[in-house]
Amino acid sequence: MTSTIGFIGLGNMGGPMAINLVKAGHRVLGFDLSETALATLVEAGGEQAAGVAELAAEADVIVTMLPAGKHVRQIYMGEGGILENAKAGTLMIDSSTIDVDSARAVSDAAGAKGMKMVDAPVSGGVAGAAGGTLTFMVGGSDEAYEAARPYLDIMGKTIVHAGGAGTGQAAKICNNMILGISMIAVSEAFVLAERLGLDKQKLFDISSTASGQCWSLTSYCPVPGPLPSSPANRDYQPGFAAEMMLKDLKLAQEAAQSSGAATPLGAEAAALYALFCNTGGVGQDFSGIVKFLRGSS
Repeated sequence: MTSTIGFIGLGNMGGPMAINLVKAGHRVLGFDLSETALATLVEAGGEQAAGVAELAAEADVIVTMLPAGKHVRQIYMGEGGILENAKAGTLMIDSSTIDVDSARAVSDAAGAKGMKMVDAPVSGGVAGAAGGTLTFMVGGSDEAYEAARPYLDIMGKTIVHAGGAGTGQAAKICNNMILGISMIAVSEAFVLAERLGLDKQKLFDISSTASGQCWSLTSYCPVPGPLPSSPANRDYQPGFAAEMMLKDLKLAQEAAQSSGAATPLGAEAAALYALFCNTGGVGQDFSGIVKFLRGSS
């Protein structure tokens, strides 16, 4: 069944996701502040919406991919926003990575208006968005999840229902805290190996099949050579930018503080990524933190 889908936020992730919905045969109305992003969607067969209110009034499904919780709150709950203009029964999918409290507040507001909503942040980077192989971590009611699933299946490969509203965001920040910490650990090991005269390929060959094995090593190795597909071989051009990792680590720390959870390694990882970003890391892949640890950032 073909749907009219409103897609707000057509950046590096949202743009390819929207285009995959177009390719699947849906009518996609796009809105973004970037004329270039809108033009790319239109060229792919989508349509440019006149504004948020018009998009919301016409769409059967609305997908948002926005920078932060304040933007999500404003676009949904603000004057002239989505909830003010959408039809009753509209399905809403927010794929932004934001704080759990904002996700739950917007979901509650949508429910009060008789609309179904899920928070569905993603993992998989720009390549996953383009290839339709993203992982979606979904929070919301069973009914909302089942309604969203056909659209998520177009944009992603792995779809996991994490639980009620906000749990998708909780899963995303917990996962990325693991990722940030493990990338620092792998990077420190390679820097130490360099100082000890251990060849990086030898360390990779050993640790990738031993107890040090992890995704940051075997799928995203932070030094050039052992894994040709990693950003380290492209001068750390981002698949996942350092500033985005810092954003997620800060969200994890906010959640830890509000829930009373102890996350000392998460706090240290956030501090290190802040230093990396402040000393030339902005615009580089998050695995480039190995250069900061080496002292060459």
